[in-house]
Formats: sequence, C-alpha cells, structure tokens
Amino acid sequence: MQFHLNGFRTGDPSVAEQPEVTQPPLDTVDVLIVGCGPAGLTLAAQLAQFPDVTVRIAERKPGPLEVGQADGIACRSVEMFQAFGFAEKVVKEGYWVNEVTFWRPARDATGIARADRIQDVEDDLSEMPHVILSQARIHDFYLEVMRNAQRRLVPDYNRELVSLERTDDADHPVTATFAHADGSGVTEVIRARYLVGCDGARSKVRAQMGHALEGQSARQLWGVMDILPRTDFPDIRLKCAIQSQDAGSILIIPREGGYMVRLYIELDALGDGERAADRGVTSDQLISRAQQIMAPYQIEAAEVAWWSAYEIGQRLCDRFDDGDLAGHQPRIFIAGDACHTHSPKAGQGMNVSMADAFNLGWKLAAVLRGQAEPALLQTYSEERHAKAKELIEFDRDMARLFSAKPRDAAEAALFQEYFQKHGRYTAGVETRYTPSLITATPRHQALARGYVVGKRFHSAPVVRLADARPMHLAHAFTADGRWRIVLFAPQGDDGARGGPVERLCHHLSSPQGLIARVTPPAADIDSVIDVRAVFQHAHRDMDLTQVPGLLTPQKGRLHLTDYEKVFCPAPAGPDIFDLRGIDRTCGAAVIVRPDQYVSDVVPLDAHDKIDAFFDSILRNTG
Repeated sequence: MQFHLNGFRTGDPSVAEQPEVTQPPLDTVDVLIVGCGPAGLTLAAQLAQFPDVTVRIAERKPGPLEVGQADGIACRSVEMFQAFGFAEKVVKEGYWVNEVTFWRPARDATGIARADRIQDVEDDLSEMPHVILSQARIHDFYLEVMRNAQRRLVPDYNRELVSLERTDDADHPVTATFAHADGSGVTEVIRARYLVGCDGARSKVRAQMGHALEGQSARQLWGVMDILPRTDFPDIRLKCAIQSQDAGSILIIPREGGYMVRLYIELDALGDGERAADRGVTSDQLISRAQQIMAPYQIEAAEVAWWSAYEIGQRLCDRFDDGDLAGHQPRIFIAGDACHTHSPKAGQGMNVSMADAFNLGWKLAAVLRGQAEPALLQTYSEERHAKAKELIEFDRDMARLFSAKPRDAAEAALFQEYFQKHGRYTAGVETRYTPSLITATPRHQALARGYVVGKRFHSAPVVRLADARPMHLAHAFTADGRWRIVLFAPQGDDGARGGPVERLCHHLSSPQGLIARVTPPAADIDSVIDVRAVFQHAHRDMDLTQVPGLLTPQKGRLHLTDYEKVFCPAPAGPDIFDLRGIDRTCGAAVIVRPDQYVSDVVPLDAHDKIDAFFDSILRNTG
C-alpha cells in the first residue's frame, strides 16, 4: 500500500483523506445501483474509488445481510479481493478448502464408505486458497471499502424500486422512483446517467427492461442448512460429496470458525406445477434425511443457524443491458442473479456475480471520466453473457451427476471425474474472453505462454527492486481503474539506455507519445496507464538509477518518486520467467485490463501495435 503521496498524515491509511462533511443524498447521480448483494457491493466498491464519479446504491432490505446465503469463495475471487485490499481478512477468517473426499455406497450394502480423497486446488493454480466464508462477511468488507473511500459511500436501505424509465434526457436519461419501505409513504425520484440492477433473481430492473430469465427447472428439491453438528462422521471438517444407494446425496461444506458446517441435502423430486414452498419442508426433516444418507454414521444438530429449501433450475437472460441492434448505447444494466440463476453446489453464484460487477465497474468509470468512448460498455454484455452461458451448461451437468443414482462403481465415479476435470473452472481461473475491442487476437502468445490472452493475469513471486521486498506481482494491481503494461525484459537488458525496455518506455512517455495523449494534463503520468517492468537480473545486481524515468516517475503534489514499479525474479523459489513461460531471449510486453485480464502479449519493439490497441479504446485527453 502506498500513501503520503500528497503529504504526511496520521491515522489509518486505508481511509481516504476527506473533510468530515456530511453530504446530502443526491437526486442526480452518475451511477445508480439497485441491490446490495455481492454484485451490487462489488460495483459500488469499485466506483467508490473514483471521487469524480457520483454513486448511490439502494436496497429494499432494512440493513446489511446478517446470515445465510452463499459461502464458497473461489481462488479467483480472493485474487480480486486482494485488489480491493481485504483478501488478508478473508483468508484469515475463512475455512480453507484443502482436500475433498468422495463417499459412495459401501460394497457390503451397509451404508456409505469413503471412495477417494483428493487435493481441492492444483498446485500453482493461484497464490490464493479456495475458502468458505459467510456472504455477510464479504458484504461487511465491501461496505468498509465503500465507507473508507473519499465519498464515504453508504447504501440507502429501505428503498423499494417502484418504477424505472429511460428518457430522452441527454445527460441523465434514467429515472428511477423508490418507495421508502419503512411504511412512511415517502417516495424518492433519482435521475442517473447509468443504472445497474443487482436486485436478484426476481429483479424488478430486469422486468422493467422487458427481459426475462429463460430456462428450465430440474424439478429437484434440495435443502440447505448451517448447523453446529454432533456426529461420528470422520470427514465432517473436510468438503465431502456423499452419494448414498437409495436415500439421495449430500454435499458437506465445513464453515469458518471450526465447528459449523453447511449441508446441501437432496430431497424428493417435485411434481408438475409443484414449488419448493408447497412441501412445507422443516429443519427436522432435513436432519432426518441427512441421517438416512449418512448411515451408518450418526449426525444431529446441536443448533441450526440457518436453513432453507429450494429447487434446482438453470436460467439465463438473453442480454445484460438495454442496448439494441440499432446501435443505441446501453444505459441500464443487470448483473449477478438478475442475469443468471443456477444451483449453489458448485459454489459459483456469488463468485460469478462479483465477476460480473468487476467487469462492468471499470468500464463505467472509464466512460464517465472521459477516458473511453461509450462503445466500451457494449463489451460488458458480450463478455459476461458468454461466461454465464458456460456456467449454466456446467451447472446442469454438475447437478445431474451429483443427483444420479449410481448402478455400479463406474457410474458412481463419474461425479468425481467431472469434479476433478473442472477444478480449474470452479476455481474461477478458466474464464477466457474472446477477441473484442479490449481483447486482442493472440499473435505473439509464444512470448509469454503463461499469460494467456483473454485470461486473468496469473500472479507469480517476484522481489521489488527498490526495497528487496518479496511479493506477488499481481498484488501491485489494485482496483483503481488503471490499465497495466508489464514489461518482461530480455536477457542482458538492465533498463539502461538503448535497451528494448528503455526504447519502449521512451516511446510511450515522449511528449507526443501514447501516455501523453491519454493522460489528462494535471494527472500523474501513470493515472491511466501504469507501466511496470520485470528484469531477469538478480535484484542485488541491478542499479535502480539506470532504469527509465517512466519506471521511477515523479508524482503527486510534492513530486515524489514512485519506487515500486520495478521487479526482479524471486531469489528463492521458481523464477517468474520460467514459471510463466516468458521468452528469455526476446522478452515480452503484457497488456493487462483494469479487471486484471490479459488483453494482449506483444514484442517489446511492437511500439505501433501497442499504440494502435490503446488508441482504439482510450480518448486523447492530454
């Protein structure tokens, strides 16, 4: 974390400097967010990083989420939390999913027996673990990020959306009317440049856009409960998939704190036209079914913290914005469960919802701040709809295999095989965006095989040159809306004049260069495009004074030098050039989007190609 840039100040550096003046609610804003679920709070936390963007977030509930709902947090989501500054809290507090066990019918027909035990996340998939932590705690962390931002953003609770209209107003074409849900009868009208519906599967925003979730239900009833168990089941503190012979299936998810577990319990199929609520399921019935499935082991609930019943269904909206084929730019968007719904057993709901919002947030900020043309916003629906469609197909297969009644050992093993095969997908690291305005067609992938164009930037250990600090490279990429260009130097290049890194830095930072064109005159040189470099030399053999000025820029009101942009391979452990397949002879330049996905890999001398890529996206503001 960097601070003191504009002068020394005391106190918590995570709290942005701001005069303690209470700002009145705004009835005209840049972005209005409806819903305080994981998608809404991710978006609000992202937009809160930009003091020149006005935001309100409205929620119909009376206050923050306290219990229940999602809990599985994929590795990729924890990587994203690192960008927001609270990954350490999640990792410290959460349950780490290290191994998974699979239980199937015992051969002697006496109940269930353990069939296998495997590693949950493969080595070097991510520097972050797969963790389990209450969705309510994730909300708490996002709310803290919002409160600490310069605008001190807090949700408006007890706000029920009544109506939504898109008008011809050129500046604020979206008008939303809310009723105060406290029974006061008060209504409030808010006008916005953009509105984002993060208001769940029964989204009023989606309905008023004229969109619908399309798909089918599997007609399978499931129960879910968080309990403090008393049991003799040996794997109660491991993630377990249990398939019994006749009583159904259970997924056991240990929860944070060392004692609580979550049980996903298969119940009977629903009849035609029947809904989950029609069954009148009770927590006692869920425990009874769990006891049948887990026999001969015993389990009872010392306390039930939360429970619910639901039916499996996979549904998808055909578009995530109100744009149209006639070329009208979108002004209203939906994200999260408002776009897609599926079963919870793969642990993807909250994770995909947050990924939706992280994808959209930086794009809205770039357009609102005048950095990019509105056409950038069209990539949101294009990219995230494709990912949601993949998720629906994956979830349908996962749910079917988990509920299957195996006739023999080979059929029983199918679920485990599917689980292992798709481990990278459930970890959230397999998302790959196809070529578009912001993702190039890969032509030089061989220069950096481990940084696949369209996939997230896979972090690796490095040491920071200026202070010899060991760290992960991607942890330097915060959720601040900036593009990154990471320069991997070829052999022999130490940044000195005439080398490939220096020539590219000189080209980028020249008075008529790319950075000058896209950076506002009064802004820091790295405020739009942040250039960093990794050299092959050991850090003790490098001379920081020899690297280009672009890599040690003077910034802020006091013109202080930023010493945190130059890195070398970690002295102990794998070398980043080997680990990520960087061509040692040629080096490479890796262009990274603000949401940490790789836009392109190009040669260090491809100056015109880098210029052309950014010129197609960013406005000339210099």
